[in-house]
This record gives sequence, C-alpha cells and structure tokens, in this order.
Amino acid sequence: MLIGFGIMLATFVAMEGVAWGMHKYVLHGFMWFLHKSHHTRHNHAFELNDLFFAYYGTLAMLFFIFGSEPLDYRFWIGAGITLYGVAYFLIHDVFIHRRLKLFGKTSNVYLKALNMAHKVHHKTPGKYGSEAFGMLWVAPKYFKSAYDIVQKQQNEKGGTVHYKRT
Repeated sequence: MLIGFGIMLATFVAMEGVAWGMHKYVLHGFMWFLHKSHHTRHNHAFELNDLFFAYYGTLAMLFFIFGSEPLDYRFWIGAGITLYGVAYFLIHDVFIHRRLKLFGKTSNVYLKALNMAHKVHHKTPGKYGSEAFGMLWVAPKYFKSAYDIVQKQQNEKGGTVHYKRT
C-alpha cells in the first residue's frame, strides 16, 4: 500500500512534465485547432479545449481498469493521473480562470506567481510566442514579481509577508 501511494505521488509529479510537454508541443502544435478556444474570449461555459479532460480521464480509467484485479502499479498510476486532474481543475479552471467563483483574491506568493505566469502565457493569443506552459511549476522570475506585489500590498495594509527570498 505504501508503495502504491509512492507510485501515485510519483505519477502526480511526473504529470507536470507530461502536461508541460503536451501543452507546448501538442496543444500549441498540431492540436491547436482545439486548444485555440482556450486562448480566445467567449461567453460560454465550455470550450473545445475541454475535450483534453476526456483524453486524460480515459487514460486514467484504463489504468484503473487494467490495474484493479489484482491491484497493481497501474491502478496507482491511474490514481496519480486522476489526482493531477483534480489539481488541474481546481487550480487552472477554478482559481486562475474563475470558471466557478469559489476563491477570492489571494496574498499567497505561490498562487499569485502561478496566476501571473498563466496570464503571461495568455498574453500571446496565437499558436506561437507563448511561455510558461506548466501548471504547478512556476519559473523563479514570477516568484520574485509575486513576492514584490504581495510585500507592497502587505506594507500598505501594515501586515507581514510569510515568504522570504533567498
């Protein structure tokens, strides 16, 4: 069981690399015709880009099915993919894009840096020229900017920042 949780955690971490590669080379590559719906303004709840959830959901489901009797490593890989999907939905769709209005503004440096990186990614509406393709990993330059913004906001309010630059 402990090994299974380790496999699940390793899969979750590896999914950030998979998501980065898929986003940069597939979504901004030959599957742009679906992903471009995510880079354009619209007034509807769903976009063609949401079909990628079905792909990852099907992949996770297959790992669950083929790894459940007897329970083996494939089950835990499916669990890791699913866990990453839940994190993606909560962070990307709910927190960053506000598809559901569950979270307000944050003074958390990591979340602010993540949001800033994603906004920079969307600054270029086309297929080429974007940066910051990951979902959970944030380049250090965004941490510095986010820290400075949070520190300024806290100083204006008379509070303290609970993150130190090294």
